Amino acid sequence: MTNEKRNEDPWVTLELRKEAGELAREIGGILEKAINGLDHRLALPPNSEQELSELEEALPEAGSGMRQALQRLVSLNERAGANTGGPKSFHFVIGGSTPAALGADLLATACDTLTYTWVTSPLGVMMELKALSWLRELFGLPQSWTGVMVTGATMANFVGLAAGRQWWGEQLGFDVSETGLSGKPQIPVLTSGFVHAATRKCLAMQGVGRDNLQVFSRDDVGRIDLPAFTTALDELDGAPALVVVNAGEVNAGEFDPVEEMIEIARQHNTWIHVDGAFGLFARVSPRTEHLVRGVERADSVTVDGHKWLNVPYDSGYSFVRDHNLMARAFRYTADYLPAEDDPRPTIGALVPESSRRGRSFAVWATLAAYGREGQRRIVEHTLDLAQHLAGLVEEAPDMELMNKVELNIVPFRYNPGGLSDTQLDELNQNLGIRVLADGRFLVGTSKLGKRTIFRPAFSNWRTRKEDVDEFLAVVRELGRQLPDK
Repeated sequence: MTNEKRNEDPWVTLELRKEAGELAREIGGILEKAINGLDHRLALPPNSEQELSELEEALPEAGSGMRQALQRLVSLNERAGANTGGPKSFHFVIGGSTPAALGADLLATACDTLTYTWVTSPLGVMMELKALSWLRELFGLPQSWTGVMVTGATMANFVGLAAGRQWWGEQLGFDVSETGLSGKPQIPVLTSGFVHAATRKCLAMQGVGRDNLQVFSRDDVGRIDLPAFTTALDELDGAPALVVVNAGEVNAGEFDPVEEMIEIARQHNTWIHVDGAFGLFARVSPRTEHLVRGVERADSVTVDGHKWLNVPYDSGYSFVRDHNLMARAFRYTADYLPAEDDPRPTIGALVPESSRRGRSFAVWATLAAYGREGQRRIVEHTLDLAQHLAGLVEEAPDMELMNKVELNIVPFRYNPGGLSDTQLDELNQNLGIRVLADGRFLVGTSKLGKRTIFRPAFSNWRTRKEDVDEFLAVVRELGRQLPDK
């Protein structure tokens, strides 16, 4: 090793700083065009695959500089980027971004906010704790519970189920986080047919196994068989088990009987986890609060922010009754890290991810800007849109509503008449492909029981009745272009 003195690289120390200084001016016009264009851009550009061939290039040796790279990115996004923040994206359950949330998220990125522990961002960490406290108020959850922000409902479920797995092991006298599950009994996990694929993924990652989930359904839609569920708990004879309650099913927006399931589970030795990825927002409106009544009696609850809170991706939240179980499940120590007994918070020791961006900026900002009333009005606006579409479908001779609309998802199919269910399944599957290829709307098909359906979900504040009207007209237009058989 030599002590040869080297001069600083002026490109690093000077040129990059110069570009950074020019960025605000450069990005201002780009952002103005992007934000103002959300209402007008296609939901899914139809030639995206061809346009993306432009990405097939070798790694540049020197690069083109910030300005040209951003210009290419803007162009590619216009030609091949889905407009998921716009008013015509009804696929999955995708929210938009309120002005306050979007502005705050840009600030968090500009500041490169890191919320692992207090010392990396006192503001980011404390703002996360305050925003989570506000969310507990919004959803009527006990303030004594611990909340954390993660990427989305999958990781939020992971946190809640990991705390439940830790509880289960301690009920049997061992620490799962230290010894693992090898040689231990199978963890009983009971739920309904409404269970989301994210829960199965979490159980797979935690060593429980997707196939070991016990599902109790009384029909092909997935509605819970409560007598069989109760019998299975009785047969455990006091042995600990995990129960997953599904507050909002993704095909029709139905709910498990939350209050009744929790009451039954409370009579047994169970950890009760509620997956409320979008359904927990039913709590915000008096019109739908009954769907999640009693959720405060659970042990862990999850919800997404990038759905109905209308904050940018990615943003999900897990709330857990027992802080110490989380701390043991995600114990994370090293000599260079904060001590476990440090009085200042280290949120990264309570979640799977240690590297954490400043999600709290957007959450705090939207709640500070619009409050409880603003959030209720956004939720009820989209509830009204769902009911509006349901009414249009029921009135239309060539459309068929496939289930009562409980919340914000409208399950329906195109039905021109004279076709069997099997033929209608094929017709609607092909129509779904045609709608996506058309690009005016981003919406998917799914299965409700055995039947193929469209399942538009409304959670973006930007969506208006005129967008809903146009959507049904587009489905009809494209449906008429397909052969009936």
